[in-house]
Amino acid sequence: MLAKIKSFLIGDEAAPETVGDDTEAMAAAAVAVLVETALLDGDFDQRERDAIIGILVDRFGLSADDAEDLIDAAVAQHQDANRVYAATRQIRDAFSDVERIDMMEMLWEVVYADGVLHDYEANLVRRVAGLLYVADRDSGMARKRVLERMGLDSTE
Repeated sequence: MLAKIKSFLIGDEAAPETVGDDTEAMAAAAVAVLVETALLDGDFDQRERDAIIGILVDRFGLSADDAEDLIDAAVAQHQDANRVYAATRQIRDAFSDVERIDMMEMLWEVVYADGVLHDYEANLVRRVAGLLYVADRDSGMARKRVLERMGLDSTE
């Protein structure tokens, strides 16, 4: 699985087909979008990295080492904006409404990992929500759930 996800991240192939393994496809797409979100404010700190590792371990069953490798591959390729669009298309086409809203929660977790919502991050999350066909209301509810879990003020 790790090799296929890395191939997608570096542009060697399309995202893994969802027919064979939904987890593989979702992990590949999630890593690309989550890392791009973390890098957007120009400061990819350890809290954001840890948030992404936690998501990959908890939600996709990857080991922490594999998660680190995938993050490094995604960081190396983050300048390729087409990766984000390919990833969002993969998520949109292959996953249910609930799974796409779950992806929005993952994004909000990364955005708030450093405790601050930057304008660039907020803009990217709004764009990704649109690309995933997630309604503003659903994205807002996902944001609230994340803020509550993290114990942050929802007025940010």
